[in-house]
Amino acid sequence: MLATHLAIPDVYLLQPEVFGDARGFFFESFNQRKFELAIGRQVSFVQSNHSRSVRHVLRGLHYQIKQPQGKLVRVVVGEVFDVAVDLRQSSATFGQWVGERLSAENKRQLWVPAGFAHGFVVLSDYAEFLYQTTDYWAPEYERCILWNDPTLDIDWPIGSTPVLSEKDALGKPFASAEVYEEM
Repeated sequence: MLATHLAIPDVYLLQPEVFGDARGFFFESFNQRKFELAIGRQVSFVQSNHSRSVRHVLRGLHYQIKQPQGKLVRVVVGEVFDVAVDLRQSSATFGQWVGERLSAENKRQLWVPAGFAHGFVVLSDYAEFLYQTTDYWAPEYERCILWNDPTLDIDWPIGSTPVLSEKDALGKPFASAEVYEEM
């Protein structure tokens, strides 16, 4: 597994070693020991999620103000543009974002640690998205930042307005969003 620091050092792009031939391919999609060695910390996952969305669906920017979730995310069908926004007020990268294309073809994974908002937009006809979380979903603590917040100025690679849930359409501006005091 090749782990690459992104512009926000705590966020990692992970590239598995893929073995393929005319029959298909094989790769180890997760190995606890290798993962922890790659990111330099111990992590325990408690929940796995699987979503399917059609082209231009944008999910996010979600986070939990209590029971914050670290997420290991990947795409098994299609392609998405995946984004992590640093909400750790004491961080040197507070309010900054990183984004990466994740696809079934490139098999990349993104590690988004606790203390970040997370979202993605589907670039293919549809995409199936898998993610493991370090804490349980707690809807009472879930928050959402507007996908198109002008302060964040995320460069979403779509040429039209995305398809949003009601919750995501009602997200808060970054300036008034709850953030993490200490992480």
